[in-house]
Amino acid sequence: MRIPTDKDILKTIYKMYLSDFENFDHDNKTRSSKIYVPIECKAIAKNLKVDPDIVFGRLYYHLEKQHGYKQNDGSLVHFFTLSVGSDVKSVNFPLLTSVLAGLLHEQRKFWISTSIAVLALVVSAISLTVSLGNEGGSSNNNLNGDKNTVQQEHSTVFLPVK
Repeated sequence: MRIPTDKDILKTIYKMYLSDFENFDHDNKTRSSKIYVPIECKAIAKNLKVDPDIVFGRLYYHLEKQHGYKQNDGSLVHFFTLSVGSDVKSVNFPLLTSVLAGLLHEQRKFWISTSIAVLALVVSAISLTVSLGNEGGSSNNNLNGDKNTVQQEHSTVFLPVK
């Protein structure tokens, strides 16, 4: 069993419940609040191929503690809550979207910097290979600027002058 990352869980919730969030109708309410969208931990877990308690635990014990906050007036803004009105197990969808966007941005930054580092390594390796290849071919016959002197492997040979 592969343990899903926060990004995996949030991306799955986003894909599964985006239409529910967008289709909220103030006149014909299907849930208690527009921003809090009820979710099914079992359905999310099935999609991720993990136990539903893993999904619930990550949302309730980890992500709520990490991303839920208290406003200046003392009111709480939950990331995940057990109840909002008559709805149970709901996520703050705009907050979830913001956190997911941040995780995706961090992932892009990581891959860009890693790609640049790998490219620099490849360029260095090619440069070193070319440099060593040129040294090997030119060290046996080196002209010293004097047409009458040729250096061959640490010995100097004088050529007759006509």
